[in-house]
Formats: sequence, C-alpha cells, structure tokens
Amino acid sequence: MSEGRVKWGVLGVASIATRKVIPGMQKGARSEVAAIASRDARKAEDAAHKLGIAKAYGSYEELLEDPEIEAIYNPLPNHLHVPWSIKAAEAGKHVLCEKPLSLSVAEGRTLLEARDRCGVKIGEAFMVKAHPQWVRTQDLIRHGVIGELRSIMGAFSYFNRDPQNVRNRAEWGGGGLMDIGCYPILASRWMFGAEPLCVSGIAEKDPEFGVDRLTSAMMEFPSGLAVFTCSTQMVPYQRMQFLGTKGRIEIEIPFNAPNDRPTRIFIDDGRDVFGGGIRTETIPICDQYALQGDAFSRAIREGGEVPVPLEDAISNMAVIEAIFQAAESGRWVQPEKL
Repeated sequence: MSEGRVKWGVLGVASIATRKVIPGMQKGARSEVAAIASRDARKAEDAAHKLGIAKAYGSYEELLEDPEIEAIYNPLPNHLHVPWSIKAAEAGKHVLCEKPLSLSVAEGRTLLEARDRCGVKIGEAFMVKAHPQWVRTQDLIRHGVIGELRSIMGAFSYFNRDPQNVRNRAEWGGGGLMDIGCYPILASRWMFGAEPLCVSGIAEKDPEFGVDRLTSAMMEFPSGLAVFTCSTQMVPYQRMQFLGTKGRIEIEIPFNAPNDRPTRIFIDDGRDVFGGGIRTETIPICDQYALQGDAFSRAIREGGEVPVPLEDAISNMAVIEAIFQAAESGRWVQPEKL
C-alpha cells in the first residue's frame, strides 16, 4: 500500500467526525474515508449512507481487523482516546487521535510506548496546525514584523450545560481546560517556540458536573508571558492576540475557522490606539480538516513527521496538568518535562 490515497477508518460517529472532520477529509487529495464503525450498527450504517462511506461496522474491533484500512481517526470521548489508539496501533494502523490526546501525561506516555513498539505513526488532531492563517502568523512573528514577541493573550468560550454531553462528564475528562483551553496552550508553545517554565491557574467548577467551567491561566516562557481564559458556560467567543515590542497580530477566528469564507488576521504597527496602523491580511477559503488529513496522509506515504507528533501532544498535556495543579494549590507549578 504505497501509492494512492490513504484509506482511513473512523472510530465512532461523534459530531466532530460527522460534521467537520470526515467531510473535510473527503475534500482532500490524499485521504479516503473508507469505513466507519459504531457500537450501534444502525448508527454506523446511517453515517456511512449520509457521508458516502463504503463500509460500516457494528464494532470498533471489526474496523481494526479490516486489512484495507491503513489509518484510524479516533474522535471517541477523551477517556477512550488512549485505549483505542493503542488497539489501533497494535492492529498495525496509523492513528490520528482527537485532542486532548490523553487524560494525563502518564497515560500519554503509554501511547508513546505503543507507537514505538508497533512502528506506526500516531499524532494529535490539532487542525489549527494546518491552517494557513496560523502558518502565516508564525511566519510574521519569526520574521520580526512585530519586533520581539513578548505577550500572548487568548480567549475561547461557548455555552453548554447539557448534562449528557461528554464535555460535562468529569470521569470522561470533560471541562473547559481539556476541551478548549488546550488550544491557547498549544498556540502559545508554538508561537514562542518553547515550553513554559512555570504556570499558574484559577479554575471554577460547575457544582453539578464537577468539571471546570471557567479557567484562566498564565504561562511564563523564556521570552515572555501568555495568558488565556476558557469557559464552557459563557458567550461563544474566540480570539488570539500576539503582542511584540513593535507591533501586534490578532487572529479573528483562530480555532473554529470557517470552511466557507475567508479568514482574517490583523497586523497592527502600533502607531495609535484607534487602529490607524492596522492592516488586514485575508486568508483564502480552505478547510483545515482537509489540510490536516492530507498532511497526516502525506506523512504516512512519504515517511515524514505528522503535524502534531506524540511528543508535542504529551508536552501540551503536561501544561494542562500543571495548570490544574496550580489551580488546586494556588501556587506556580513547573510542567513535567518529557
């Protein structure tokens, strides 16, 4: 299986998979979604019919046994990410696993061991890594357009109090920091090009669900600071700003970038506080899920690195873990190093 599109199988019929990732991958040039599985055969068949997928399986095991499937996309609830990714690796399949990769650094390390033992590629599905607006932002920062990057500020929120939703189940790794706080953490580590030295955090928990519904954190990097707030019970909003010694970059829709209209980044030279120095760069329409799938498929075919390798995913988890510890203790915490 060294030529043509990579044949993908999908574990489960999660909303993120059926609404965004699968339709995106189907637009790609290197990926073919060839099968989908659910513990409910009818759900798998319905999803396969609606999405034009050739095969539907009534169990995850059946999908993993299909010799034609080369790679697995795992969008299962957070607590099932590592167990089923390990099973996929042991079946000889490459794995693209939804974020957050694991529930802890320790659990993430077990996936690292499985990857090396089975000789497959495993990566985390941070689709923003593939979006041109982020690639462009990193390029502008690297070339000193805003001087030296000193501060990153982020906000990401939505409102969801559905008790049945997996994001509100503490035992399944729910809560704001795991679900969406992971994005500004990834973005800050990426744009600073370094790991945080230490972090602090404050988390407010939902009294009924026991998950964090409002979390703010600060991360100290060798060359600056990053702060963000995330919430699962606030007005839907998202924004990322990067402030340097000479200018500022703002990404308008950083995480849920639309696939049907252009996106924009604002570059401010700081000449006044009224926006007189702002110029807008418009990024052409694209689908970040298509780009993510193709980048992973290219790594499979050509032997390169996947967009978000396990080492990076575990480092991101180490920061999440440290923020939780800081919120509990009221002290600054150093993230665990790989």
